Amino acid sequence: MELIIVIISIIGITFAAWLLRKYLKFKICPICAGVALTWLWLLIGIISNQLPTASYQLLIAVLMGGTVVGAMSKLEKFIKLDFILLWKTIFVISGFLAAYSLINTDWAMFAIGVILAVVITIFLKTRGVGQEKQELKKTKELEEKMKKCC
Repeated sequence: MELIIVIISIIGITFAAWLLRKYLKFKICPICAGVALTWLWLLIGIISNQLPTASYQLLIAVLMGGTVVGAMSKLEKFIKLDFILLWKTIFVISGFLAAYSLINTDWAMFAIGVILAVVITIFLKTRGVGQEKQELKKTKELEEKMKKCC
């Protein structure tokens, strides 16, 4: 029964995020929102003793793992290529540490995992979002010039 609740939650939140995406100024991945918000409300339910830990803990852990890997795949385009494997390894391990600690309400270890992931990402970051938009604009300008060339 718990799995059905989780699946319905993911589908419902994903659909709502898909509808809201048209009105938001920033891009949001609907399935990412569905998964992340599902494990978040389940975790809140467990911490507040509204949901049985034994029934939902494994499902939350699986969903959190997906969120960590999804965040890694979204951020990897900003990391220096020479260090990509190092960054991925540290990011995933610290993300799993944070997720595990969050499930066990170990706030100190959760903070360490998050801080480690953020620090290594900032340290190995190669370019900002603004630079990426500028590069895209330059690419489009070059494409237009090439079309007009001949």
